[in-house]
Amino acid sequence: MSKSEEFGNSIKLLDHSELIDLWERIIEGSSLEEWQKGIALEYLILRAFEINGAEVVYPYGIWKEGIQLEQIDGVVYYKHISCLVECKNQDEKYPVDFSPLAKMRSQLLRRSSSAIGSIFSVSGFTGPTAYLARYMAPQTILLWEGSEIEYVLYNNKICDSLVKKYKKYIEACEPDYNTKNDMI
Repeated sequence: MSKSEEFGNSIKLLDHSELIDLWERIIEGSSLEEWQKGIALEYLILRAFEINGAEVVYPYGIWKEGIQLEQIDGVVYYKHISCLVECKNQDEKYPVDFSPLAKMRSQLLRRSSSAIGSIFSVSGFTGPTAYLARYMAPQTILLWEGSEIEYVLYNNKICDSLVKKYKKYIEACEPDYNTKNDMI
């Protein structure tokens, strides 16, 4: 069994309260035992979507002729939304720069025009990254930063937030809109 399959089997056993515990360990930087820091966030986000009613595809690679062309952190299907997921768990001193957005845009260009992307970053995004995300059209890439991730996890509203973020992007071109502001 591959490491990915092991993580997938382990995460599917966690309920909502256990996900909160995993989130707290990720944030504290404490030992995650069998989880690697970045992988734990990927599986946590996907499991949160799954618990909240979405269909998910756990991390996988796309291979051609023995060469890995892509590594996808996950896919979420909820209502009318098909969403590629990318997760970044960097040191809080280092917000995510533009490179994951460029990678996501490239991945979206190879897929149906109805697919969108979501990038989850514990440390947030640099100002230029958040600004440039507005100009990724026709690809839609939504940005989720640490406090919003925490809020939707604690309140078990990640699917509702995905829909709200998507609508806000369509209506006002705000890929970094924090749905936590709607729910307070």
